[in-house]
Amino acid sequence: MTTDAISDSSAKDDFWQGVRLSMPVVVASAPFALLFGALAVEQGFSVLEAFLMSALVFGGASQMVGIQLFGQHVAPWLIVLSIFAVNFRHVLYSAGIGRRIAHWPLIQKALGYFILTDPQYAVAEARAQSGQTVGFAWYLGLGLPVYIFWIVESALGAVFGKLIPDTHALGIDFLLPIYFLGLVLGFRKRPLWLPVVIASAVGSIIAHKTVGSPWHVSIGAVAGILLAVILPPHHSGVGPRP
Repeated sequence: MTTDAISDSSAKDDFWQGVRLSMPVVVASAPFALLFGALAVEQGFSVLEAFLMSALVFGGASQMVGIQLFGQHVAPWLIVLSIFAVNFRHVLYSAGIGRRIAHWPLIQKALGYFILTDPQYAVAEARAQSGQTVGFAWYLGLGLPVYIFWIVESALGAVFGKLIPDTHALGIDFLLPIYFLGLVLGFRKRPLWLPVVIASAVGSIIAHKTVGSPWHVSIGAVAGILLAVILPPHHSGVGPRP
């Protein structure tokens, strides 16, 4: 077998490994994609507009905020500012993941940043922490199914209306928070994990009560980062930061 053939086989294996890891995210995000499509149509969006918003913005929370503000006829600059506030954490994600994908060509980096989501960052960071390389094929396999299913399910929600009439009654709206909690717990062996989580949670709660949504998400993240910067790496007793 030639070197090129071995490389192609390895890339395919990495891609499908990423696809398998993406399935829990696809399942957890499905109700929210369907709900977004239904709510978008309720706010006056066409099916095509709902589909394009999911395809171009690709941010569940920011899309929800956006359609609510569009429905209230809020000034465009305020809509943009609100969406930026919700998505500000992706600036932090990009800074973190940038050192993992620095070896990629520019086009691959651009695509990688576009499909970057909360779970995409967490799983990629965990892979890097385990000593494995974050390759483009693996990363694409992890992110592409989430992106494709998100825009397709958004369109289905827009076409068929409220397929899930009451997510609160069914408990479906809690799937994604549970998944995110699992991602956070996956980093529990890292130094400063517990103090950073507590600082982020407290900062987010205080911000939610005082500043309000959606700023509490970014403020909570910044609170955790500031604590990590201030405290020495050995604070948690685990040892030096890897």
